[in-house]
Amino acid sequence: MSILVQKFGGTSLSTPQARELVIKHIKRELSAGYQLVVVVSAMGRKGEPYATDTLLDWAAQNGDALPARERDLLLCCGEIISAATLCSLLEHAGIRATVLTGAQAGFITDDQYGNARIKDVRPGRIVSELEMHQVVIVTGFQGQTEAGDFTTLGRGGSDTSATALGAALHAEMVDIYTDVNGILTADPRIVEDAKPLPFVSYAEICNMAQYGAKVIHPRAVEIAMQAQVPVRVRSTFSEDEGTLVTQPEGFKDVQLGIMDRYVTGIAYVSNVTQITVDCEGAGHNLQLQVFKSMAENSISVDFINVTPTGAVYTVFDFDSDRAITVLRDLGLSPKALSGCAKVSVIGGGINGVPGIMAKIVESLSEQNIQILQSADSNTTIWVLVKKEDMVQALRALHTKFELHR
Repeated sequence: MSILVQKFGGTSLSTPQARELVIKHIKRELSAGYQLVVVVSAMGRKGEPYATDTLLDWAAQNGDALPARERDLLLCCGEIISAATLCSLLEHAGIRATVLTGAQAGFITDDQYGNARIKDVRPGRIVSELEMHQVVIVTGFQGQTEAGDFTTLGRGGSDTSATALGAALHAEMVDIYTDVNGILTADPRIVEDAKPLPFVSYAEICNMAQYGAKVIHPRAVEIAMQAQVPVRVRSTFSEDEGTLVTQPEGFKDVQLGIMDRYVTGIAYVSNVTQITVDCEGAGHNLQLQVFKSMAENSISVDFINVTPTGAVYTVFDFDSDRAITVLRDLGLSPKALSGCAKVSVIGGGINGVPGIMAKIVESLSEQNIQILQSADSNTTIWVLVKKEDMVQALRALHTKFELHR
């Protein structure tokens, strides 16, 4: 019998009506003959009683001095409440179910509390429970250290839990249920004619997730890609198949479509600052000092262009003042342009295709949008623009590459 992993996010579990739909999805897959492992997030979003952000606020309101280890212990409660609630509803519906915490499910992590990395998944307990139950519910977002301390996996941790289990159990598929109907060509809140994508490659969705799309976490995609486990991103509130994420050869009868589709989607990251450092005459030693100083001060850098005369890179706006201070302490005179946005044109078919960059420049020039910086990889071309131009840039690029069709 094949194993299917289903992951349900916080909005999928936040109301009685939504939970009824979750049970409906579970019943459908049981009827199809699958053994089910269901991964759950904490219910709801900030302000709702059991949401992760609500628990963080609770700690802040009560001394605001909870050590990282104990904070993770508190945060694990949200998923446990979700799992127990769903278990009760399934048993009421006549479906045999049991709950395992991340630790009981076999997640072994390092001890970086709040953002732990998975070191190993030992799913023996899950396999045993599947022999006695129709559904094994696993609390997402969490694991334990070798010493037995609870840890949490950081933002998007339940997605990561789901794909890691899919890999460890050799699941046929991992279904990520959320509140949107799959992956779209752009953010529908900005680009009104954004279209759902029936399929994307691991590399494409990894770049989309990393550079602005919030549907699935990049770490989760990387795990699925390494294990070659197909992932579907679906809506809890629909019966549609959503978006299939797999290798291009897994598209089978739609193979021709992926070959002809140069650009898959447009993503963005806003609120970044461009920093320009003149290193002319100082050589690579000063360039090394620049980036070493950023690392030593835990300042994340991105969009890096290094030339013989200097370096240009971006940091988040909230880190910009600190970054400038660090550079000035080195005796440098950096220039900073805050309020920028990184716009990404993503597609598995762009590598080696002439004219993609020309289309990007043409599209933005037609809208009098200045390109401050650019870079590219096999599947992505990035441009940096002023934040006030971001919306117009996204819409223009979406239209230029005919993603609305």
